[in-house]
Amino acid sequence: MNIEQYRDYCIGKSGVTEGFPFDNKTLVFKVMGKMFALCDIDEFQSFNLKCDPDRAIELRETYQGIVPGYHMSKVHWNTVSSNADVPLEVQLELIDHSYELVAKSLKKPDREKLELLKNA
Repeated sequence: MNIEQYRDYCIGKSGVTEGFPFDNKTLVFKVMGKMFALCDIDEFQSFNLKCDPDRAIELRETYQGIVPGYHMSKVHWNTVSSNADVPLEVQLELIDHSYELVAKSLKKPDREKLELLKNA
């Protein structure tokens, strides 16, 4: 996956915004204000995604291109290589998984707003 595909896929989801809250090279995607994906735009070789802890371990054991999240909670975040042994369909599914995990954790008013956006 290249950075354009990654960005298009992330920004195409309901309630998603993008920005640079940390520095001018770390692109962050948020759903209703909560982070679900980030990457280095200068050297796009991987991206970080939130993940169910049990599934994170399973993925790390299955793919060399999935490791504990760089500069993130190693329990809840994975770094996914964009050009290793992780198939594109798995990369896309993991973006979906991260988005859904964060969306489910939103406060009720934000979850309701997100549902309205999805149904619009």
